[in-house]
Amino acid sequence: MARLLSWVASNLDAVFGLVVAITVSILGITDDASEDVVNSAILLILALLAQALLRERWRRDNAEKATRKMLNESAARMDALLPHLAAISAEDGVLARARTAIDSVSMVRVLNGAEVGHAHAEARSQTDRWQFKGGTGTFTRAVTLPECIEHARRRNGTLDFGIEIIDPTDEQVCERYAQFRRSLSPRSDVAGERWTVDRTRKEAFATVLAACWHQQRSGLLNIEVRLSTQMSTFRFDLSSSCVIITQENPQTPALRIDRREIYYHRYSIELQYSREQSRRVPIEQAKQVPLDDEPSVEQTRRLFAALGVPLPRAYGDREVSDIIVKAIQARNLYE
Repeated sequence: MARLLSWVASNLDAVFGLVVAITVSILGITDDASEDVVNSAILLILALLAQALLRERWRRDNAEKATRKMLNESAARMDALLPHLAAISAEDGVLARARTAIDSVSMVRVLNGAEVGHAHAEARSQTDRWQFKGGTGTFTRAVTLPECIEHARRRNGTLDFGIEIIDPTDEQVCERYAQFRRSLSPRSDVAGERWTVDRTRKEAFATVLAACWHQQRSGLLNIEVRLSTQMSTFRFDLSSSCVIITQENPQTPALRIDRREIYYHRYSIELQYSREQSRRVPIEQAKQVPLDDEPSVEQTRRLFAALGVPLPRAYGDREVSDIIVKAIQARNLYE
């Protein structure tokens, strides 16, 4: 009822005209009103109609003026904001910096716990090339290299494999690496060994031996080994689908960058330049020394001599046997 009364009040002139028209019409039909009364009523109704039209036109004009004023004020405000918007959207503006930050976050995926192993397994299953850079290559010779070779065999495809590790003939870099590993854990690891200079050298020698051993047994494998006098606390595994960056501490999150991201290519360039600054091991010379399924101590000594990577003079048969076991019966220390 309140809404009805409000509507009648706001349209009083129209309601009044309607009531007059209905009343006069009824009187005209019943012949109770004279002709003069009817004519006067018609004039009154026309006057009310004209007044309603004039009022509507006045409202429309006022609304147009108000709209025009609002648009002009908005245009003035936009003109004042243009310099600020230009600064925000400029190449080095706030939006550009925010967009860069968001893109940087989205292109790098952080991996924790079991996600690291799953990411490595996925990368190994669908790649025809691999580049590793790290310490002694323990995980690479135990897991990455043999599994990549197996996947290449299953799909009947070739495999390009690159390894860059510390130089086992450089005692200084081996000492730095051993100190670094002991700083992470001074106790023996799952292999029951502590990280010493001697162990570091044996692990690196074992990776070189494993590379030659696999090369002689797979016609699908093209492998390159490089030795560096500089150590890195990071490990880089670059496949055809992604690059995975890890550290020796398994509690530290790993990073994965897919190939479609720009930083994948940046790391690919980084690894290339790092390889060029390291010493290449002439793996092709390993053909001079055929290796048995379980290489002998004598074969191993001759192999390293042919490669130009001499074993320490102090190494007896026992030390060489340790290298052979680490190379051929490599154990995954990160399980």
